[in-house]
Amino acid sequence: MRRPVIVGNWKMHKTSTEAEELAKALVNHLTDLTDDREVVLCPPFTGLKVVFEVIKSSPIKLGAQNLHWEKSGAFTGEISALMLKDVGCSYVIIGHSERRTYFCETNSTVNKKIFAALDQGLIPIVCVGETLEEREKNQTFEIIERQIREGLVGLTHSQALRLIIAYEPVWAIGTGKTATPEQANEVHTFIRYLLAKNFNETVASEIRIQYGGSVRPDNIKSLMSQKDIDGVLVGGASLDADSFTKIVKFKE
Repeated sequence: MRRPVIVGNWKMHKTSTEAEELAKALVNHLTDLTDDREVVLCPPFTGLKVVFEVIKSSPIKLGAQNLHWEKSGAFTGEISALMLKDVGCSYVIIGHSERRTYFCETNSTVNKKIFAALDQGLIPIVCVGETLEEREKNQTFEIIERQIREGLVGLTHSQALRLIIAYEPVWAIGTGKTATPEQANEVHTFIRYLLAKNFNETVASEIRIQYGGSVRPDNIKSLMSQKDIDGVLVGGASLDADSFTKIVKFKE
């Protein structure tokens, strides 16, 4: 049985003070968090340290929203896996569609960042997903196949087992539109097929695959009822303690 993982991606929201307040509220709301699910908060870089200090004695884990593939160097404005580890991160989001769209992220850079994260013991949350135009052209599987094949190239089976994959249809992120549970599960099942093809059946069956894209308290149960959905990557709804708590505490 794959343990569900619920990740809050705060994106470019929350000052350090606001991040601390939200983290404190979530710790209070989730004091009874059971070990049958995993919760990760991904604040902006400026909030990482303060959020870690709040959650470090709780079951909640810390993640970052991005990283550079080099350990150090003349890369103004970037941050390394070692730096993330140093402030308490256990996870890092890699290849989010907003990084791909606005900051020229490619499958190649995603691949290099995965290796950098693994090298420091971070768990990569690797994002894949198609645009609305690609879905309307029936290119969803083609796009996902390329992102998985090129993004995970060179990984050993044991390295692949340390990943989390997040399927986020670009057309559903921040739009209020959500892929139906059946649409999402269809792609998740296809991703497992690709993992079996590129690695083996063990990797395919054990890797957790999240859904992301306008996840809310009112659709979390239907999404999580699907066989191949193992958690969610939450954007806007993770910025409010009450809504995120309802998502985390979904009843199966």
